[in-house]
Amino acid sequence: MLKFQEQDSPNKSNTDIHIYKSGENLTLRQKEQQILSYRFGTMYPPEGVDPLFKRSGFIHPLWSPGGEVLTRVQAPDHYHHYGIWGPWTLTHINDRKVDFWNLYEGQGTVKFAGFLSETTGSVFSGFRALQQHIDFGAKGEDQIAINEILDVRAWNIHDGVRIIDYTTILNTPLPNGIMLDAYRYGGGIGFRATEKWTKDNSTVLTSEGKTRIDADGSNARWCIVEGESEVQEGRSGILFLSHPLNRAHPEPMRVWPLDANGGRGDMFFEFTPIRHRSWELQKGSNYILKYRMIVFDGKIDKEAAEMYWNSFAATPEIKIDSKK
Repeated sequence: MLKFQEQDSPNKSNTDIHIYKSGENLTLRQKEQQILSYRFGTMYPPEGVDPLFKRSGFIHPLWSPGGEVLTRVQAPDHYHHYGIWGPWTLTHINDRKVDFWNLYEGQGTVKFAGFLSETTGSVFSGFRALQQHIDFGAKGEDQIAINEILDVRAWNIHDGVRIIDYTTILNTPLPNGIMLDAYRYGGGIGFRATEKWTKDNSTVLTSEGKTRIDADGSNARWCIVEGESEVQEGRSGILFLSHPLNRAHPEPMRVWPLDANGGRGDMFFEFTPIRHRSWELQKGSNYILKYRMIVFDGKIDKEAAEMYWNSFAATPEIKIDSKK
């Protein structure tokens, strides 16, 4: 059950989540606590790095309730990693391969194209943004291969965690559609974790009992990704939830092995709906993927994870708390 704040009292309005725009970022805040920033301006790579790595339309930073930054962008080992994001990797437009993930290939990218709506209220606050997957290899001018509506909502709860919904609605304007080929990376929701997390201080646990050792390539309803942090509790993390209506649910995952990045074991997680089976997007149809992130400090056990997933999977019961 999710508990929300009512907005009738001026004293309670202070707990509402508000939207702030500064420079090239949209940030959700509750009081003075930052929840997440969505980068709508183009972020360029460091000087001396190929400008093909530039990108817009991603979440970074994502903060834990205690203020720990959990995301990372433009890591030197993967300049194309952008916090929380979900481009498609191996795709085909007719007989031509297009990669929107590995930006250095120069075949495609994803860019912010405008805000469709912004919502603030006592129950949730968030935004809807149009993101365009751009194909660089078309004859003539670059073309839009996929239009994506990204719907992000932060729920105004008071349970000591953050609940953030991440919904993506896809459609293609291409006459012959686009094929999202089966591959270990691509789409869904990807998470490049803070550089603090390595194989020595971070863990993974899935709904099927898999860990960092054997989670990669397996399917799950939920996955806890957590590690050491500087908050009072000493740990922070994200519980990722896949909605039962998602394609290929329980959803396949990409989890970096313990020896990733020369043995450091940096953390990368992704729900990957095309991991084992290709997906054809046809013109005129909408395709929806729904995820929820439970952002926490301390620990979340499997019983709590099941509770949160059941709440997400079913119609939630909403209780309005009001002071007499």
